[in-house]
Amino acid sequence: MNLPVDKKKISIVCFSGDFDKMVAAFTVATGAAATNREVTMFFTFWGLNALKKKKGRVATGNSLMAKAFNFLMGGINNLPLSRLNFFGASSKLMTMMMKQHNVATLPELVEAAHALGIRIVACEMAMKILEVEQSDMIEEVESVVGVATFLNESENSHIIFI
Repeated sequence: MNLPVDKKKISIVCFSGDFDKMVAAFTVATGAAATNREVTMFFTFWGLNALKKKKGRVATGNSLMAKAFNFLMGGINNLPLSRLNFFGASSKLMTMMMKQHNVATLPELVEAAHALGIRIVACEMAMKILEVEQSDMIEEVESVVGVATFLNESENSHIIFI
């Protein structure tokens, strides 16, 4: 008789707003989900930038500081490369190279994550600090949770920081 085996779990903390780190996070997440792992992605601080519904630079929030930070973050289409940013053109160049080599682009990886059932959650504390609401986020964001909830739900998971 075969007893059911618990699915291996992986939780990825996405705290960087860098294009290459987001590509890495979504690549690891989709690879893990495709190999039958239960995956949660927890986005905090600059990582929240990849989840913004509006793709351009928008000054959201109430305070001047929040508006400035949210404007500068600019959404998934404005993520800088962690090195060699080429005055903001690097992510567009990298996306072009990814397409040339038939590698999934960042928007395609986000779509694949959703299709594979990857749980995407946003950090409550970072959202409060940056004055971002769940309604400002893409529909794939399942919920907004605090770090304690994330850690409790990630018990027995491998936790990776990207």
